[in-house]
Amino acid sequence: MSASDSIIAMHLESKPGGMALIGPAIGLVAGLAGGLAQSVLLHASVARGLAQGGAFGLVFALLFARRATSAGAGLIWGLASAFLVWLLFPAGLLPLFVRGTHAMAALGNAQDQFPTLVAYLLCLGMPAGLALGILGGLRSRTAESPFHWRRAMIAGGLAGVLGGFIFDQWMSAGNYFPLLSRLNELPSRSLYLSLQFAIAVGMGVLFGVLFQRDVRSYGSCMGWGIGYAILWWFLGPLTIWPLVSHAPLDWSADQGSEIFGSLVGHILYGLILGVSYATLDKIWVRLFIESDPLNREPRGPGLHTLQSLGWGAMAGLAGGIISSPIMLKTGVLMKVAGVDTNLTNLDGLVVHLLVSTLIGTTFGLLFRNEASSLAQGMAWGWLFGLIWWYLGPMTLLPLMLTGVCDWSTDAASAQLPSLIGHLIYGATTGFVFLLLQQRYTRWLMLDPRMAMREQRRLRPAGTPAPALWFLVLGLGVLLPILLG
Repeated sequence: MSASDSIIAMHLESKPGGMALIGPAIGLVAGLAGGLAQSVLLHASVARGLAQGGAFGLVFALLFARRATSAGAGLIWGLASAFLVWLLFPAGLLPLFVRGTHAMAALGNAQDQFPTLVAYLLCLGMPAGLALGILGGLRSRTAESPFHWRRAMIAGGLAGVLGGFIFDQWMSAGNYFPLLSRLNELPSRSLYLSLQFAIAVGMGVLFGVLFQRDVRSYGSCMGWGIGYAILWWFLGPLTIWPLVSHAPLDWSADQGSEIFGSLVGHILYGLILGVSYATLDKIWVRLFIESDPLNREPRGPGLHTLQSLGWGAMAGLAGGIISSPIMLKTGVLMKVAGVDTNLTNLDGLVVHLLVSTLIGTTFGLLFRNEASSLAQGMAWGWLFGLIWWYLGPMTLLPLMLTGVCDWSTDAASAQLPSLIGHLIYGATTGFVFLLLQQRYTRWLMLDPRMAMREQRRLRPAGTPAPALWFLVLGLGVLLPILLG
């Protein structure tokens, strides 16, 4: 931390009364600026936009300023808050519960209000969250773990390079460049590849800068990668690229449906970026930061991995059993090997349970030590189930069967019944895995030294993980329905 940053942080901490006023003031200013931008972009009333933006920024600052401890945390809380406000008011969910509005009418209204969703996320949630997050980062630098700029830039940049290389090699095979969707046609394929690679690297650097303090394991890093990638879908294909191409800004649901495939591409890039960053960040910490020769692991890394795989397999099997009735009722079980197959119920059940057990092992490797309660375990499980819906039925399964991916809204609509099963499977897997992990942790707690080490591993309270769950699960489930 530089000397100027230290002076700023000490100055902020030395005036608690002033600090209580600075947060709401910054939230109000950011909200007013966002409300003005929203009015201009939507061609709406300026007075109404300023009122909405000012109210959002002020209330957000009063409720979440203390949780916005970094730019990334503030961003996630801001986006989740803006999404919640859109769900309650413009989307009409509040009248749905209060006055009993018909569900299909509410869905039609939500589709009509899709431009407002984009505006709320980009013009209200993003600026207010970033502004308060930067302020919170200055305030909390002396109290929390230090932020390492070189670690963020290098690990994030290398993750962007690795993720960009993998993504380019995969997407370019079909001459499809989702990160550049709605950009004017470029002269050559090599220019498309170069520009998409450069954008992927830039996204990786910014990811490390924003979320270094929040990501802890491969699983949570994948979750943050998805949320970050969804934001970039709203920013890039829906906003920046049309403006760069001198095309009219179109935030309609029809336009979102047309570029739905690029949303899936962004989500898969977010997964690749998350895994790459988690790997490189762990290497950086192990090489340059972590040094504790006295606190040895109770078991070697090989046994630790086998233990996680075993717990994950048992949890995945339980998840497969619990989700089987839903998969059977919706007809997914008989087509679990592909939409063109038609297995018997027994054969489909066997294949489903085998796949569920295999996928459960990945949960054990990705999400161990991420949750300290059963509710948190279920939340990470829901996220895990959503990841596998986009990765499995939407991508890998058709790729293995036909050699191509179908990321259209029609394909997503056809796979919506399996989404319900995936979410139930994920929640059950997370719940059972945490039961097994807690049983082992209680045994470790008998040793005070091990108890302290296990407590340090768990995600502390107050992190933006709840906002991430709400944002990613809400948008990840809603967008295929809304745009389909």
